[in-house]
Amino acid sequence: MPQRILFGVLLLLVAIPSRWISPPLALGLGVGFGLLAPHPYAAGARRASKLLLQVSVVALGFAMNLHEVLRVGRSGFLYTLVGIAFALALGTLLGRLLRVRAKVAYLIGVGTAICGGSAIAAIGPTLDASDEEMSVSIGTVFLLNAVGLLLFPPIGHALDLSEPQFGLWAALAIHDTSSVVGAGAKFGAVALAVATTVKLARALWIVPLTFGTALVRARTTRAMVPPAAPIAWPWFILAFLGAAALNTYVTAGARIYPWVLEGGRIGLTVTLFLIGTGISRASLRAVGIRPLVQGVLLWIIVATTSVLVIRAGWIGLD
Repeated sequence: MPQRILFGVLLLLVAIPSRWISPPLALGLGVGFGLLAPHPYAAGARRASKLLLQVSVVALGFAMNLHEVLRVGRSGFLYTLVGIAFALALGTLLGRLLRVRAKVAYLIGVGTAICGGSAIAAIGPTLDASDEEMSVSIGTVFLLNAVGLLLFPPIGHALDLSEPQFGLWAALAIHDTSSVVGAGAKFGAVALAVATTVKLARALWIVPLTFGTALVRARTTRAMVPPAAPIAWPWFILAFLGAAALNTYVTAGARIYPWVLEGGRIGLTVTLFLIGTGISRASLRAVGIRPLVQGVLLWIIVATTSVLVIRAGWIGLD
């Protein structure tokens, strides 16, 4: 009974729209509960988190304006593709060297390459990642998000980056869109505009990468003996694109879309809490510190490479 009461109080706290219950805090509350108390609704929480996660990802599509995203996406298509491929390949290599679980290593690479927790949330169900694997991956990314939000603006000033340069760097090297926006706003109005637009364009790569991941996994599964579980094809990603299209072309709903977007953010926060509650002391010991080391090394290399390339003038916005 005490575990049920505690779980209910924490869930209610996270579900109430509040400025001080952020996604990282919600994840932390969930992990704290999972480590301290037996989960009274473990099976139900797992089912609810998968469904709520997909619904929340779809709602986040209402933050996108396809005209601006595609304009920036066209001008930076090549270096975005190269950057994502570089981060994924390097993440896979580091994961193997550090002997990190394959799914965790891939999810950390995806979060670094595209848009942090949102990308992990979209691709995790396609991999049939466990609560433990999702929580470790998202927790690593959120921790580095907080560090990036604090460190990037002073580093940008120390390197004498212009506002467009800093905005581009933040979009390429900081994981989550919210932290990109925060860092850009601290640096300047132009940096904020560049960072937000480039990051949203980069976020569209969730769509092909999610379907590509599902396709590769499907082929791998068919080659396995005995056959593995059926593939969960990410059809909700099409709904995510549909939400972005509505936000762009159907202006009649302009008053409603911000409410749907806010609902998606709250839903993602609740999802992270539910995912966190699935973590136990035994599962945390089994994972160890290696995913965090992988995430830190990958982030440092990507951030350093990005700023060097930007300062050299090899990439920029048309």
